[in-house]
This record gives sequence, C-alpha cells and structure tokens, in this order.
Amino acid sequence: MDQLDELLQPHLDTVLARNPGEQEFHQAVREVLESLGPVVRRHPDYLHQAVIERICEPERQLIFRVPWVDDQGRVQINRAFRVEFNSALGPYKGGLRFHPSVYLGIVKFLGFEQVFKNALTGMPIGGGKGGSDFDPKGRSDAEVMRFCQSLMTELYRHLGEHTDVPAGDIGVGGREIGYLFGQYKRITNRYESGVLTGKGLAYGGSQVRTEATGYGTVFFTEEMLATRGTSLSGRRVVVSGSGNVAIYAAQKAAALGAHVVACSDSSGYVIDEDGLDVDLLRQVKEVDRGRVSDYAAQRPRAEFVTGGRVWDVACEVALPCATQNELDDAAARRLVEQGVVAVAEGANMPCTPDAVRVFQEAGVLFAPGKAANAGGVATSALEMQQNASRDSWGFAETEEKLRRIMVGVHERCAHAADDYGLPGNYVAGANISSFLQVAESMLALGVV
Repeated sequence: MDQLDELLQPHLDTVLARNPGEQEFHQAVREVLESLGPVVRRHPDYLHQAVIERICEPERQLIFRVPWVDDQGRVQINRAFRVEFNSALGPYKGGLRFHPSVYLGIVKFLGFEQVFKNALTGMPIGGGKGGSDFDPKGRSDAEVMRFCQSLMTELYRHLGEHTDVPAGDIGVGGREIGYLFGQYKRITNRYESGVLTGKGLAYGGSQVRTEATGYGTVFFTEEMLATRGTSLSGRRVVVSGSGNVAIYAAQKAAALGAHVVACSDSSGYVIDEDGLDVDLLRQVKEVDRGRVSDYAAQRPRAEFVTGGRVWDVACEVALPCATQNELDDAAARRLVEQGVVAVAEGANMPCTPDAVRVFQEAGVLFAPGKAANAGGVATSALEMQQNASRDSWGFAETEEKLRRIMVGVHERCAHAADDYGLPGNYVAGANISSFLQVAESMLALGVV
C-alpha cells in the first residue's frame, strides 16, 4: 500500500481529530486516501472544492435507542445507528448489522466503504450503513420480531425507495428483513417493496440475492486469475467464515472447478479434504443454526480444529469472508509461504493494512472488499429495479446480470490502475475509479 501524499495528510488528521476512537473508520479512510495522491495532483480542483473533506463527513448520522421486551417479560435496551454517508449517485444503500460489536465507528467505516463499493457497480446508488448492538444469537423468533419492530418504529421515518434503502448484513438475514419490512408496511400503510432489499421471493425479493456476495467474490477472482492466463479450476481454496457469503463463495468456487477444503466460525475451523459439502454446511448454519463442529461431526474425514486459524491451512486461493481485520500480516506471510496466488475479500476489510502490504509485495493478486464483494449490493440494486417495474427475473438471467456487473467492476479497477501507472494494483484501482465517479457527481451537484 502507498504512503499518504503530503497534500492529503491534513485531511486525514482532520478525520482522526473529529472522530476520536473510531479505529475502523480511521483505517478505512486512510486506505482510500493512500491511493488518491496521484488523483489530487492531476485534479487539484478536488482539493480547492473540499471534496475530500465532504466525502469523509457523513451527510447524516442517526443514533437511537431500541427498547423491547424479551420472552421473560424483561425490558431490554439496545442502541441502533444509521449513517447516511453520501447520496451523490443515488439513494443511500447499505446493510444493517446486528452484532454486539456494533458501534458508531464500525457503522461509519462500513458506510464509507459502501460509498465506493456502490460506485464501482455502475448502479445509481449512494452509500450508507446501519445496525445495532443487539445479538440475535440465542434469541427466539418472537424476541427477534419484537426487536425488529421496535427498531423500525424509529428508523422508518428516515427510509424510502428514493431516500435510503437498507438491506441485511451480519446478523440480519431473511427472517429479520421480513420483520422489518412488515413493520414498515404497517406503520406507513404503503407497500413500498423497494424500501428494503434482501426480501423473500414471495414478497418482492430477487433471485440470486442470497448468493450474490459470495458468487460475486468468486466472479471477481476468476477475472483476476484470467489476467495471468489461469482460472479457479483445480485450485485449492480456503474460505473463512461460514455464513451467507462464505457458503455461496464456496459453492460457486466448487462449481467452477475449485477444491474448497476449509471454512470457519468463531469456535474454530474445519478441514474437509474431500471438499466442503456445501449443502450440509448450509443445513448446519442456516437451518439448524449450529457450529462448524456440527458439520465436522457429520463428515467422517473432516477435522475440526479449535486452536490456530483457518489461514494455517495451505491454499492457492484465499477468500476471507468473515469480518473486518481477521487476516493479519502473520497470516498473510504464512499464506504466501504456502503458495497462495490470489486473495479476494468477501467480507468488508477483513485484511489488515499490513496483510495487504505483504500480499502486494509478494505479487499475489489481491482484491479489496469494495470491489470483490460488490456483488451483494449490485444484486440489491437489481432487486430495486424489479420492484420499481413490478417485474421478476429468473435465476439464470439474474446471475448473468450479476456476472456482467462483476466483470465491469474488474474492468473499472484495472483501467484506473493502468491509467495512474499502477497496473495490477486493484486496491488503488478500486479507490481511484470509485472516487472519481463520486467526486465528479459531487462537483456537479454543487456545495450541498
């Protein structure tokens, strides 16, 4: 990764001073600004018009309490957030995360990343993100419903298909989206199916939305490998996580001929040299809501490991699909020593800056999350299109649209990297391409 240009250091200093303690947000801003030195030197007007300051400051930040009653009749209080970061390209678009780790800094980091990720898709959507420190693990369906209804009772006034369109993220799947949409419909007395994405197919959802982030990550990986005249076929692949993104990344990689041998969750990781049985993994995680140890118990040759990390498993392609900063420089060096040739971030910022540096210095193909995992939000935008036209597309048609979008994301990243003398640097390419699109739109709209 590049050093920060002296022209941009004051802007980073301002972000650090105005947002104390928000380490994830600081990291995300630094990662983008480190790519933009050549851009602001070629386009000094971006500095004169304070585009950097404006793009780093959310347009709106919402924080509110969420009171609800658990199954024992006790009143519980959670805190919720929605950061509407930038609407220069379209309505705010980005998921809701339910996890105890959620606080304002994480939501701002995710929202900032979302602005650039959404721009890379070429779709007319701005960036935002939200969530709560509520933990759905161990909660009954009735408790999750009461929490979602309480959250939406406050959040609904800030949403709309032309204003802000949330989706799911960690801890927010089809169940939660259903409860949220039901309460929105109840309060507003309007069936605005385009106000939330990730909905069930029965009430306005899109084919491929469930699979989209994982599939898109694999499509991007295939495009990167193709630049070196190779593919996923026959490659040994390790995926971190075992949630939605990891499951469908493993499924699509296997469909393209890869041998996917490991996945993980917070309890440990599993190695299955026969190749992951994605149907069983999906049953264990999405239906039974179990652990990867439960998967291993049902596969005779699978091994469940509690110590170490999934990145100890040798592979040629690594797909980190769990959470932010899960893959550090030590893990990166181990992967390089074991012959990794490509790494694509299925999660948001799962590789630390030092890990990214290790991969780039070793000549490993590296795709940042804002590019590699853009397939989820891209298919959310396709869902919005279908809702707006009262239409519904088949699985194959929607998957092909997703594939073409990811090919376009790769082309934008590669072209921008080449244009600024950084061929093969997908981090710089993704940051530069997306920044240029957002910045030009912001200038066109005036100081707003």
